[in-house]
Amino acid sequence: MTDRVPLSILDLAAVGSTGGVRGALDGCVAVAQQAEASGYRRVWYAEHHNMAAIASSAPAVLIAHVAAHTRSIRLGSGGVMLPNHSPLVIAEQFGTLAELHPGRIDLGLGRAPGTDQVTLQSLRRTTQAAETFPNGVIELGHLLGDDLPRTAVNAYPGRGTRVPRFILGSSLFGAELAGRLGLPFAFASHFAPDALLPALDRYRSLFTPSAELERPHAIVAVNVITAPTAERAAELLAEVQRERVRRFVSLGRPVELTAEEAEQLLDHPAGQQVLAMMRVTAVGAPGEVVAQLESLVAHTGADELITAHPHPSLDDRLTSVRLTAEAWVSPPSTE
Repeated sequence: MTDRVPLSILDLAAVGSTGGVRGALDGCVAVAQQAEASGYRRVWYAEHHNMAAIASSAPAVLIAHVAAHTRSIRLGSGGVMLPNHSPLVIAEQFGTLAELHPGRIDLGLGRAPGTDQVTLQSLRRTTQAAETFPNGVIELGHLLGDDLPRTAVNAYPGRGTRVPRFILGSSLFGAELAGRLGLPFAFASHFAPDALLPALDRYRSLFTPSAELERPHAIVAVNVITAPTAERAAELLAEVQRERVRRFVSLGRPVELTAEEAEQLLDHPAGQQVLAMMRVTAVGAPGEVVAQLESLVAHTGADELITAHPHPSLDDRLTSVRLTAEAWVSPPSTE
């Protein structure tokens, strides 16, 4: 974009009150097309399960759909929860994507289940599955490379595609693994900001250059709510906060909270706990958001920012994506 660090997008594939799942998936295409036109580096989709508000339970399928409706922007998982899957199957899926869309596919990897404990059982995953994550990441590197003997189990498609791997995390574990393996590291500070700085420090201190990466590449996730005016941005932030509290506090309840009930919980400890997850948020008119993003880069040393635009409506989300990019490419102030 400019001399500023690149901007990317984490699309949460949010299912709104109108349009349903199909509307959410169509929205992913629209966001990616706007991101491509605006100069964002990549768009990622996260694996979640048994969540009615999120439509990205099958990232590889969603990536294929969006890739067919865009031309050049990188697309990937942010991430695939690897212990839910066989590394061979993931290598085949993303190898297929890489063959169909050369130079455009990323493979972000996480070790969480992306769901609750009951759904975890439906995935046929045990609570010990996370322990296989480091070996799974290494195995994927072999399957996507070309160093395995032809007589070994290979991924077809997949072999030789060298799809870039990224480690995702919200704790020191992922930071340490990414550092030791010499892979890029993306921290989920858009919802789990507490360990952001310690994790980045650990990643950089342990980083060992690899064939894939010569120096550390740290991606910091941030919520972004950009609107034409500060007043409109404040209104959108209030909507996002109310909806976030409603969704989280409703988990496990037979009936979801209403917007009015969620409003009453904003100052309650349960509501405050949810809102604390959004501490890393840039909100305001375009110039204000740019200043906040620049401050975040200076504070963290991020090499890239991946922005989540959690607006309730697609139109507001597209506006935020566009306005943020337009302001980010403007020359930095010399005052």
